[in-house]
Amino acid sequence: MEIWGRKNPFFFIFFYIIFSVFVPRPLECCHLVDKTSLLDFKQKVTSDPSNLLQTWTLSTDCCKSWEGIACNSNGRVVNVSRPGLSSGDDFIIDTSISGTLSPSLANLSFLELLDLSNLKDLTGPIPPEFGKLSRLSYLFLDTNKLSGSIPVTFKYLYQLKKVYLSDNTLSGTIPSSIFKSFLSLSELGLSANQLSGSIPSSIGNLVSLTKIDMSRNKFFGSIPESIGRLKNLSYVDLSENQLSGNIPNSIGNLSQVSLMYLNQNQLRGKIPSSISGLSSLVFCRLSENQLSGSIPPSIGNLPKIQRLIFENNKLSGKLPATLGHLVTLTDMYFSNNLFTGKIPSSFGNLKNLQILDLSKNKLSGEIPHQLVKLVSLQTLDLSFNPLGFSRIPNWFKKLRLFCLLLAKTGIRGNLPSWLASSSLSTLDLSNNGLTGKLPTWIGNMTNLSLLNLSNNAFYSSIPDEFKNLTLLMDLDLHSNRFSGNLRAIFSKNFQDPLGHFNSIDLAYNMFTGPLDENSGNEPVMDSILSLSLSHNPLTGHIPKSLGNLTSLQVIKLAENGLTGGIPTEVGNAKELKTILLSNNNLEGAIPAQVLNLQDLQEFDVSGNRLSGSIPPHKANIPKSAFLGNHGLCGAPLPPCKHT
Repeated sequence: MEIWGRKNPFFFIFFYIIFSVFVPRPLECCHLVDKTSLLDFKQKVTSDPSNLLQTWTLSTDCCKSWEGIACNSNGRVVNVSRPGLSSGDDFIIDTSISGTLSPSLANLSFLELLDLSNLKDLTGPIPPEFGKLSRLSYLFLDTNKLSGSIPVTFKYLYQLKKVYLSDNTLSGTIPSSIFKSFLSLSELGLSANQLSGSIPSSIGNLVSLTKIDMSRNKFFGSIPESIGRLKNLSYVDLSENQLSGNIPNSIGNLSQVSLMYLNQNQLRGKIPSSISGLSSLVFCRLSENQLSGSIPPSIGNLPKIQRLIFENNKLSGKLPATLGHLVTLTDMYFSNNLFTGKIPSSFGNLKNLQILDLSKNKLSGEIPHQLVKLVSLQTLDLSFNPLGFSRIPNWFKKLRLFCLLLAKTGIRGNLPSWLASSSLSTLDLSNNGLTGKLPTWIGNMTNLSLLNLSNNAFYSSIPDEFKNLTLLMDLDLHSNRFSGNLRAIFSKNFQDPLGHFNSIDLAYNMFTGPLDENSGNEPVMDSILSLSLSHNPLTGHIPKSLGNLTSLQVIKLAENGLTGGIPTEVGNAKELKTILLSNNNLEGAIPAQVLNLQDLQEFDVSGNRLSGSIPPHKANIPKSAFLGNHGLCGAPLPPCKHT
């Protein structure tokens, strides 16, 4: 027994080792420094409506019990993931957190992933202390309200693979030094901020980069030539900035790029012939720039291209026949440029083409018959080209088009009867020399949702068969010589939820008769936004029922023969922004309810017989809008004389 009674230090050491190995400890796994750092972040959260941080308590183990936290075997926090948008097999949770980013998060020295994305209401700057997170590989802070600049200290984050800071209000320039450090970075998301300055040439150091999105910022200057060194890049979006200069020739080195968006900048010069090096390119958008010169023939060497969007530039010259080599192409948007010459017959080889938009150019000559082979074509827009059509070619009827737009292409004569058996949903033949009556077979075009025959020389009334256009939502017949009443239009049939009018423009015609008092009660009118009937010899009163059109934003009834007063009920159409009633024979006072519509921007009742005091109003309406009514007085006209 003596041995047990001695105070033998070796015995106690041996006993402690055995106890430590075989008896479970109640000790906490979570490192105290990490726990303190996370609780400090929670303390700076002012609102957590979905309790994303509810499990983060002082009395529990952050490694075992805290949601969104993962630790390594030594109890050090390696992952912090509390995004505001998460999803599972059959649910989506969308929440928010208000507060700021605590600098103490920088004490999580083993942190590899920080995901606080989509919390919507995180504000304040990104703490420069985050530069101490030397093990950080993934940083997701996108879709918040973070402000300030990108910390220069990010240059110490050598392990970063993915960084998303998009959809915040970050400002300032990108520190050139950080691009020299991100040698492992594969994805960079900086879109939808207020970042400015030039794109650092050091971007060429990001040799591991596969995706870069810097769109919707205020970057200026040229695209660095060094971008051509990013051989692994597959996605590049620099759109909606203020970038200028030429597209660098080195862009042709990006053989892995499948998506390239450079649209909505101020890029100049030619499309480089090196574009042929983009052998993986699928989507290319260069629209809304100031690019000039001809499209290089080398563009025909893009074996995977599906969408070419070059619209709204200053591109000129002839369309290269090599475009016909792009058999994978589905969409070609070349609208609003300066292209000349004929449409190449090689376009007939584009067997997968669905959309061909060559509108607003200077193309001329016959449309090649080879286009009849475009069996996938759904939309053809050749509008506003001096094609000198005498008529729409008959072979067009073999195309399976949904949208045909041939505005101002020189078409003359009557509507071709083959349209009656087409499946068109959009037909725009405006600004041509078409004439004759609107045929009764128009009622057979039952797929029409938009019909624009404006600025032609049609005459006749609207046939009753027009009522059969049950899907029609937008109608523009202005500037013709249509006559008769409007009954067939306002009482058109429809197929719920489709076929209710969005817009009607019948101005500058010869429609007669009074407006039906129930015009505003017709079901087909219940969601209309714009109604223009100006410059027609209409008579009678303004229907009170127009006040029931709760979506109506624009009403134009100028230069008609309308009599009676302005109905107070019109003020019930609360969405109205434009009311034009000038040059009629309207009498009585201006209803205060109409003149004080909350969204009213344009109002004109000049040239009538209105009288009384102009009601006080908030809208900025010029004096000219009330002139020609000898009985009107009050601001902005001279004050009323009191007797």
